[in-house]
This record gives sequence, structure tokens and C-alpha cells, in this order.
Amino acid sequence: MSIINKAAAIGGGVIGAGWVARLLLNGIDVSIFDPDPEASRKVSEVMKGARRAYKQMLPGGLPKEGKLTFVKTIAEAVADADFIQESVPERLDLKHKVLAEIDLHAPANAIVGSSTSGIKPTDMQVAMKKHPERLVVGHPFNPVYLLPLVEIVGGQQTFPEAIEVAKELYASIGMKPVVVRKEIEAFVGDRLLEAAWREALWLVKDGICTVEELDDIMRYSFGLRWAQMGMFQVYRVAGGEAGMRHFMAQFGPCLKWPWTKLMDVPEFNDELVDLIATQSDEQANGLSIRELEKIRDDNLVAIMEALSKQNKGKGWGAGALHKDYTRQLAKLAAKKPTPAKTADKAKAAKPAKKAAKPAKAEKPAKADKSKKNKKKG
Repeated sequence: MSIINKAAAIGGGVIGAGWVARLLLNGIDVSIFDPDPEASRKVSEVMKGARRAYKQMLPGGLPKEGKLTFVKTIAEAVADADFIQESVPERLDLKHKVLAEIDLHAPANAIVGSSTSGIKPTDMQVAMKKHPERLVVGHPFNPVYLLPLVEIVGGQQTFPEAIEVAKELYASIGMKPVVVRKEIEAFVGDRLLEAAWREALWLVKDGICTVEELDDIMRYSFGLRWAQMGMFQVYRVAGGEAGMRHFMAQFGPCLKWPWTKLMDVPEFNDELVDLIATQSDEQANGLSIRELEKIRDDNLVAIMEALSKQNKGKGWGAGALHKDYTRQLAKLAAKKPTPAKTADKAKAAKPAKKAAKPAKAEKPAKADKSKKNKKKG
């Protein structure tokens, strides 16, 4: 059951709309601010896809959706929210402007998560003059309403308590929070993706393969392995009975061979863009983006459903989390609280109280303790 009483979404693009969908489908009211005049239509399109996917996950019926409200200012969006997710474009100047306004108007105990895919939280916190200690990176993967992972990263001013509360908040909406131990640009997931992306661009540019052939090599081989075991567990199995030590002894020397161009980048010019885009158009074979999204969502649901039945019915990997999440949603769908009970439940939820610790920095008596907390972080 979610412990978020009211959420705010700042930015309604692909990622922002994905957050809105996950929150609404968990029965949480969301206020959203996005200056794009097309924002309402775009969010509506994402919601259609999300509902369609969730109906496959919950054939018995979905929970009552939260209420979505489009507002005209950031101040209005965050006014009474205990959880705020910022998903504006990856420009530090824009992040500074938006986060400063969020910080100015949001309740002191509200957790602020940023969907940034690469900017360090410390670099964003400088714009928050009141409560920078409650900012965390909450980096998801698209589609946010289906893929459960969220990378949580704290900055130099982030309180450890804020990270713990953020973990609880994200987990309450069916996500798998993983705290990145050290603050680095692009975190973990995008660093891995960037390495594969660079190598893929070289392989296509040099005529080694087409984009379709490269995608086939991924989805018919290690892509299937990665859907249920990560790189290290896959390689442990590849080492045979001797495990990881044997694998590393056997393939370690390959790391010195000239197999990669990762330290070099192909010139990102019009010629390369045209080559990639043209081959991508041919690969799509007439399917629209919305049609490809439906195919992607159907496949993801099917994969997670299949994984949920493994391990003697306990579920494996993302499937185990999926199993728990669908049970949680089914219970929420079956529950029909009266207005009085709803009010009581709202009072019982305590994310704000837990998150209130960062706000204690304002009290002189607690200042020394706060500094210790920051050093520990």
C-alpha cells in the first residue's frame, strides 16, 4: 500500500508522464505542471498505454485511479504534496530554476526526486536555498509505469534520512529502489547503456552490421539472459562448476585485446545521424511509435508474468517483485473505503513525519546533529 498521500509531477514528457501513470494507477492524486500546450494530450496517450498494460496484469479490475490535476504554476503543483518528482529536460540551468521554485513552495518535509539520467544531485542542490537536504536523484527507466528499477542517489547535502524515506516511497508504488553508493555522473544503468551505445554506433558506422542486425544479436542472445540474470550472475554460470574465478581466469586476458572503441567516439555528424535514422525507419517496417510502445509493453508484461511463476512459484528477479506488486494492486482494487476511512488512512500514513528530519536543520538545537548526518552521508 502506498504511503504517498499527494504527489506532484513537474514535467510531463515521456518520463514525467510515466511517473504520473504509475502514481495514478496506484490510486494517488497527482498535480502536474508542464508549460507545453500539448502536455495534456501527451500524458493522456501515455495513460492509455499504461491502463492497457495494467489491465493485462490485473484482469480482475484496476484500483480506483487517483485524480490528475493540471495546474498553471510549480507553486500550485507542490503546495500540499509529500512527494515531488521533477522530470524536466537535462539542462542544468533549467534544473536549477525549477528546483529553486520547488524548494521555495513545497512543504519542508516533502521528498523531492529528480528523474535526471546523468546530472549529479550535488550540482543541482546548489539552487535549493531552504531544504537541499531532501533532494535525491530518483532515476527510472522507460516505461516508468512498468519497469520497476529506480536508482536513488544522494548529494553532498542530502540527509541519510531522506534517502531512507525515498526508498520507502518508491517501494510503496511497486518499484525496486537501488541506492548508488557513490555520486557519479550517469550513475550505474546509464553508464552501462552508454558503453553499449558507443560500441553500437561504431559497429553500424563501420559497416559491420545494420541497426536491425545489431538489435537481433542483442534480443536473441544476451538480452534474454539479462531479462532474468544480470551480467555477473550470467558469467558465474558461464564459468562452469568452478564459477566466477574460472570465468575471470579464462576471459580476463581478453580485456587487453583491441576489441573495443569505447575510449573513442564516432563523429556525431549529419552523415551518421542519417545512416542510423534511415536504417531505424526501415527496421520499424511501417509501425508507428504508439504501435511499438504497445508491442514493448505487451512483451514486458509477458516476461514479468513468466518470471513471476518461476522459482517454485515464488518468482525470480523482476518476476518476484511483479508478483508482489500485482497482489498489492489487487488488494487496493478490492478495497472500497468510505470517505471517513479514507481520511483516517491519510492521517495514518507517515512519510511526511519520517521525512521531517531533514527540516530540523532550521532549529539551532539540532544543527550539530544535522551536520553529523551530512558527514555520514
